[in-house]
Amino acid sequence: MKATDLDILLQEGESAMLEYKEGLSSSFARELVAFANTAGGRILLGVQDDGTVKGIADTNQLRARIQDIARNCDPPVKVLVQRMGEVTVVTVRESDAKPVQCSDGFFWRQGAVTQKLSRDEIRDLFRSEEVIRFDLSLCPKFRYPQDFDREKYEAWLQLSGITGRPRAEDVLVNIEAAERSGSKLIFRNAGVLFFAGNVRHFFNQAYITCLLAKGADKVHILDRKDFAGGIVSDIEDSLRFIERNTRTAYRIEGLRREDVPEYPMKALREAITNAVMHRDWFMEGANVFVEIYTDRIEISSPGGLPKGMKLSDLGKKSVRRNALIADLLHRITFIEKAGTGIKRMRDEAHDQRCPAPIFEDNGFFTAIFYPNPEVRTQVGAMEEPKTTRVGTKTGPSRDQVQAYDEAHDTEESTTHLPLKYPTSTPQVTQQVTQQVLTILRVAMREASAADLQSALRLKDRVHFLKKYLEPALKKGLIERTIPDKPRSSKQRYRTAPAGRAFLESPEKEPQARPPNIGYDGEPE
Repeated sequence: MKATDLDILLQEGESAMLEYKEGLSSSFARELVAFANTAGGRILLGVQDDGTVKGIADTNQLRARIQDIARNCDPPVKVLVQRMGEVTVVTVRESDAKPVQCSDGFFWRQGAVTQKLSRDEIRDLFRSEEVIRFDLSLCPKFRYPQDFDREKYEAWLQLSGITGRPRAEDVLVNIEAAERSGSKLIFRNAGVLFFAGNVRHFFNQAYITCLLAKGADKVHILDRKDFAGGIVSDIEDSLRFIERNTRTAYRIEGLRREDVPEYPMKALREAITNAVMHRDWFMEGANVFVEIYTDRIEISSPGGLPKGMKLSDLGKKSVRRNALIADLLHRITFIEKAGTGIKRMRDEAHDQRCPAPIFEDNGFFTAIFYPNPEVRTQVGAMEEPKTTRVGTKTGPSRDQVQAYDEAHDTEESTTHLPLKYPTSTPQVTQQVTQQVLTILRVAMREASAADLQSALRLKDRVHFLKKYLEPALKKGLIERTIPDKPRSSKQRYRTAPAGRAFLESPEKEPQARPPNIGYDGEPE
């Protein structure tokens, strides 16, 4: 750290990732555990609560005590001790073995406060860290065979390729959908999702909502269907809903007429399957959405990306949040189970001459697909996309796709196409990063600096402040809710009028054009 970095931390005030302490008190272990259980952070020793530097002596004894306290946590907490002027900076890393406890119990950070976890919060932490697996957990409410749907089971069995006439109980145990307990058969949650007669009787969130909108937003809904027949039928019904509400053109190849769908249907099937398979099933108040607009189709899955995954990892590695659900889908060839789903979506979109899909992660993981411009030309577009800026819901034209592909002829070139296609609006000349848009969207509801940093998935607070927050404030894109007390622990940030103008009127030149904030630093 540099002296300027320390100045920034002192100006910002205490937050979810920053704590001031005058000395090494008895609560120090709690602070270490709280940061380790959340997203990591820094403790500045020798600083008063108001940000005044009091100073603390840098001795071997102090450093040894810090390391001893960190090692005595369960599991041990990783810390880095640095000296900066009169201040000792203790950087606490987020633990990869949560939850972490000290002799006083379990703690975490909520805003600028360290709080002890209640029983329910400890349970939720286990769930969020995926220590508890939803699909493998038992469902004691399910009664076999009363709640069992044999038709669903027989349909799944036929697709699985299992031959002969094995007893259903034996198959269910062997595929881990259920387990034996004496003479009873106890179903796992995954087994309930596949084979229950009434799935929502057990899990109210187990359905897919399909919407058809009149325009490019949800103001006017023309049709809505909720499908709750079980995982397999929900995927099939959702795809049929898309087929009914999108169009098909044709192409003449020699003497053959080839139907050309408006959207890459195989990619959409893959996206719906992934949404069901990878969603966070612990989120009881949310479900999968399939939304058809005039210019795009969005498929959203609750919970965002699984732990350990980033948007930049898509197409390169795979983390299965619900491995048993994935296995049951793999057995009936709904998925490859090889971590290639994202690549297949991109390849299918390319093969069908559609723009590459966009993927977003903001608490929901969303896949956005754009139509084939050739089909739109032939059958007539309702609202043809005109520009392709990050944050808008419009897609690049086929000419833009072709021009970009010719200039960037590599397998990974389609990963971020919508970020780099030129636009058809002449005055739009600057690139806008996805990180800027994320800050503006999150700040629409008011958010702390820690919330904004978390939304960008950045771990280095100084980097976030210098490269993202401060430039956005200086350009007038966001503003402080307590401008006269910039270091207040209650400080929040909201999207300023210039930022709202950019978000709400993407086709117009905003009053303050967002700068290239953060281009020299990608999310960690």
